Amino acid sequence: MKRLRKSVPVGLLIYATVVFGLGAYFTFAAVQGDYGLFKRAEIEADRRALQDQLDELTSKVARMENLTLRLSDSYLDLDLLDQQARDVLGMIRSDEIVIR
Repeated sequence: MKRLRKSVPVGLLIYATVVFGLGAYFTFAAVQGDYGLFKRAEIEADRRALQDQLDELTSKVARMENLTLRLSDSYLDLDLLDQQARDVLGMIRSDEIVIR
């Protein structure tokens, strides 16, 4: 008895190779590509860092606006004015003692 061996058609091998290649390409592009998962994670980390930086700068601007308002002509905080004059001029009152 002779066994007949069936060969796989060449067209089926080419089709399977093309389908596998396309699947591998699209999987790679979905993970590593310009719009892939890794790029999205990197963009999200950059967004969080920039948001933290924006929050910090916003609080600094609010503080500076408050100090500017307190030294304006319409509203004058004498304690703040005294503190700023001491810092800038490096002077003290005659009734104060400096400890270094």
